[in-house]
Amino acid sequence: MTRKEALNSIRANIENGNTVKHMLAAEAIMRAMARRFGESEEEWGLAGLLHDIDLELTEGDMKHHSRLGADLAREMGASDAVTHAILTHNQTHGIPLETKMDKSLYCADQLSGLITAAALVRPDKKLAGVEAKSVLKRYKEKGFAAGVNREQIASCAALDLSLEDFIEVGLQAMKDAAASLGL
Repeated sequence: MTRKEALNSIRANIENGNTVKHMLAAEAIMRAMARRFGESEEEWGLAGLLHDIDLELTEGDMKHHSRLGADLAREMGASDAVTHAILTHNQTHGIPLETKMDKSLYCADQLSGLITAAALVRPDKKLAGVEAKSVLKRYKEKGFAAGVNREQIASCAALDLSLEDFIEVGLQAMKDAAASLGL
């Protein structure tokens, strides 16, 4: 499966532009994580890009979300590693996070939301002026981006990454993709 094929499938299944931007942000973070671990940027990027492909099809029903997404990705030709990461990013199913890809997608999913929120409260609503220390400060403010699961972000420790390092990696990745994210 190519990135272009994945994007075409996303366009066919996701109408909400913010959901698409979230998936692009997760892709950017996953590519950066792949570089950090010496893994395939293409494969890891596809996991991030496709992880919520079923969100509208399942109408946000967490009992079905990610199961259908993993099936769709498999049908498109995604590897077993990608489909497993997609499946496990929704912990409602109780399937353990096993690989670095699984663990990275799990915590990147929520980090992308926190970083986006940190950019959107800025007067210019751009990532360019966002600093990792300000994202970390916002992380500690429980009322800020209240829907973001901080424990899920903190699970980066299972990858031997400090919270500060993970935020820095994610922020830089999203800055590099800022044009496609509208930030």
